[in-house]
Formats: sequence, structure tokens, C-alpha cells
Amino acid sequence: MVTSTQGRALGLAVTLLTGVVALYMTLVAFGNITDFGTNREFVRHVFAMDTTFKDDDLMWRAITTRWVQDAAYVLIIVWETVAALVLLYGTWLWARREPGRARRFSTYGLLMVMLLFGAGFIGIGGEWFAMWQSGDWNGLDAATRIFLVSGVVLIVNHLPDGDATRSR
Repeated sequence: MVTSTQGRALGLAVTLLTGVVALYMTLVAFGNITDFGTNREFVRHVFAMDTTFKDDDLMWRAITTRWVQDAAYVLIIVWETVAALVLLYGTWLWARREPGRARRFSTYGLLMVMLLFGAGFIGIGGEWFAMWQSGDWNGLDAATRIFLVSGVVLIVNHLPDGDATRSR
């Protein structure tokens, strides 16, 4: 059985952890909006596969059309921004001690981050576009790091807090 002191400590922990991921995503989105060109080049190189081993069996996957690359980058920024806003709202709800709604919104935001970094950067970028082959344009370590951090926060988000009356 979880005591009310333990429940408050867990509430504080999940508030701060969700806030950390919210801050990270806010800074990522802000950076990509205010310094659009830097990571646009990253996306362009990953899609073009121009720094991979250039294996003929893989190069048909490359996308070199600039407007498609740029559209994908804009969609990434929109996804990051929405995830940041959802996580900021979840953090605010945790701080207001509304665990049911906070848990729901935090879960949505954390899953958005995990989809972006897991499916988007690790899966599609890393495997489909063979980003792992690039020594210059390889974001797999960073993507794995934030995927794992978000997963840990998601787990903490769902630890039982001992409040049987909370809404889900």
C-alpha cells in the first residue's frame, strides 16, 4: 500500500520528469523553428542517403526531391511542437494535482515523442534511410537516448500512486 507521503513524492517525481521531457521537446521545436536551416540539412542528407555506403540495393529508397524533404521536416517540427504543448499541459495538470487528466495527457505527449524518435528517427531514418551508415549525419544515439528517457517517464507516469479515487 502506498502512503499519502509516497503518493505526493511520486506526484512530484512524475511532474518533474514530465516537465523535463516537455522542456526538451520545447527547446527542440524552438531550435528547429528559429534555426530552420541546420536540421533541414540533416533531414535532407538522411533522405538523400548521400553519406551512406551507397549500396545499389538500398539507394532506390533515397528521396532527393527538395520539397518532399522540406515538407517532411516541417511535419517533424509540427509534431515536435504539438508534443511539447501536450507535455507542457500534462505537466501543468500534474502540478495542479489532477492525476487522471495529467496521466492521460502526459501519456499522449510521451507516446508522441516515442513515435517520433522510435518510429521516425530510429526506424525510418536509421533503417529505411540507412542513417546508421553515415558518419556525418547520424542521429541514432540522440534518438535512442530520448526514446529511452521518454519510456522511463511513461513508466513512472503509470506507477500506482495509491489513490483509488483517481479518474483514468
